[in-house]
Amino acid sequence: VQLQASGGGSMRVGGSLRLSCKASDVGFRLYTMGWYRQNPGNQREMVASITGDFRTDYADSVKGRFTISRDNAKNTVDLQMNSLKPEDTAVYYCKMRVFSLDVWGQGTQVTVSS
Repeated sequence: VQLQASGGGSMRVGGSLRLSCKASDVGFRLYTMGWYRQNPGNQREMVASITGDFRTDYADSVKGRFTISRDNAKNTVDLQMNSLKPEDTAVYYCKMRVFSLDVWGQGTQVTVSS
């Protein structure tokens, strides 16, 4: 199983970015997918998750600003990030929960500046 993340970059406060993660696993539609973020010295934190039947969950800090979605036909999960804040700056990782195993993609940097 491989996860390939893309879409990070730099943005001004209030702007938008869209992250995308593509999975190679044919069982993609069955698995919960998530986006996490981490800054140096901090623990990796959950940003948003979406189950195989499209139930979503968000960190309080991003509710109303970020939207997670998935396309089971394309094996992709996206994170639309709006109204970006400096505190959203982090390396973002996508994760696939395969039964009891967590599979991580490579990180993609998001930098928000004022």
